[in-house]
Amino acid sequence: MRESWQERFAGTPAVLKSEKRRKTVVPVLDFEIGGNEFVTMAGPCSVETEFQLMATALHVRRCGARVLRGGAFKPRSSPYSFQGLGIEGLKLLATARQETGLAIVTEVMSECDVPLVAEYADILQIGSRSMENYSLLEAAARSGRPLLLKRGMVATIADLLQAAEVVFENGNAQVILCERGIRTFETAMRNTFDAAGIALLKQISHLPVIADPSHASGCRELVPALARIAVAAGADGLLVEVHPHPDKAWSDGEQSLDFAGFDEMMASLDPYLKLRANGLDEPAGDRLAEAFG
Repeated sequence: MRESWQERFAGTPAVLKSEKRRKTVVPVLDFEIGGNEFVTMAGPCSVETEFQLMATALHVRRCGARVLRGGAFKPRSSPYSFQGLGIEGLKLLATARQETGLAIVTEVMSECDVPLVAEYADILQIGSRSMENYSLLEAAARSGRPLLLKRGMVATIADLLQAAEVVFENGNAQVILCERGIRTFETAMRNTFDAAGIALLKQISHLPVIADPSHASGCRELVPALARIAVAAGADGLLVEVHPHPDKAWSDGEQSLDFAGFDEMMASLDPYLKLRANGLDEPAGDRLAEAFG
């Protein structure tokens, strides 16, 4: 007899679907993640200047984003790369929230920084390098803020669920999983986007799942296509890098959309979101014909 998904992931019971818990919805400001709304989180990789951040925040808000992303503390592979503005970046993010109404998601890198970052952010991001930093997970969980938990670079689905289980065990059920690509033998792209992982997570876990096509590809030309794939796979939203002038960005400009590119991506998602909203009552061929003409 084939092993069931529930049996395969039995070591993480708190984050698996059950009769008592079919779906977790995470409230943030005046909206929800994991509910009926597809939530877009957008903004620059790094907070650079007030002009850069405010221009981006105002634009993505006009185009339908609900969350502003921006790194105040930036873990970089090279010690010589820009490491972020720190507390000044957090203050700029808070100003952008006040001006636009967007919620803020930003990364916290150390358990010592959790109280500071939680003071400014609406969602604490646990980066891919930190997914198995259990001291950080425990401290972030105790902050009471929702956590955006990014899948580690070489983490399996079981590893990701185990990290989420740690957060639950520390009294915080407000966990949002994030598929951001994993390291494989393929080198053409920055990472390999695991669309099947999104579909599996939506099948077995009650937690919301967000896709990060920017880090998955490392190439802005591929971001819109991966975003559409994420919708089709069942993701509850996107985390996308956007910059006024990507070629001049202080970090990750090659994977950041400019404003026009972000507009085009958002417009391209509409037929996919409409198709998904129609549910599964109609034959698939009829739904496709209606959505795509």
